[in-house]
Amino acid sequence: MFRDHARQASLKKVTTRHDEGPVALSGRTVRLREFTLADLDGVRRIVGDDRVTHFLSFTTRNDEQARELLHTIVERSRERPRSEYYLAITPREPADPADHDRAVGFTRLRRTNEHSGRLVYAVAYAHQGRGYAGDAVRTVLDFAFGTLGLHRVTAAVGPDNRAGLALVKRLGFTREGVLRDHVHTNGAWRDSVLFSMLAPEWRPTQEA
Repeated sequence: MFRDHARQASLKKVTTRHDEGPVALSGRTVRLREFTLADLDGVRRIVGDDRVTHFLSFTTRNDEQARELLHTIVERSRERPRSEYYLAITPREPADPADHDRAVGFTRLRRTNEHSGRLVYAVAYAHQGRGYAGDAVRTVLDFAFGTLGLHRVTAAVGPDNRAGLALVKRLGFTREGVLRDHVHTNGAWRDSVLFSMLAPEWRPTQEA
């Protein structure tokens, strides 16, 4: 009971200007939407693949754990006010018609306080190399700095994640330093390189 009250008190501190309904965002190559329970197969292909989770902050999930994660994501998306936006990445024009509206990745923007957020993203291994991550991150930053009015967004990237490091640098994030033994994932401690973006530094997608 105490933990529930504490969580509600925390949520009240991060009330946003977008807490009335589901989020649906469009980028150039992807769309971002709320997860549904029908996305289990897509979630498995992301969090159940060592090739993907190697670069994330948690260990590879089995089928039951993936199901539990999806239920948690859906439940938290209904909280008002919201403290996080865990969105499915779906391709706008998939090469395979079977991938229409399929969750091929995710972005997670978590409010750390009234003015700041932390960004995490991932794309299923079979869909990497198509520009989905970059477009999804650009789209979320437009949402973060525009709709939500945040001042600062951070991203922690593994030092061996060359694609992730290249992406944040290309988008204009500033490197702040190294978080030593930041996460314990897949049986080992891993450093993270911390990057940040400030609202005055962000160039909205429509201006890019």
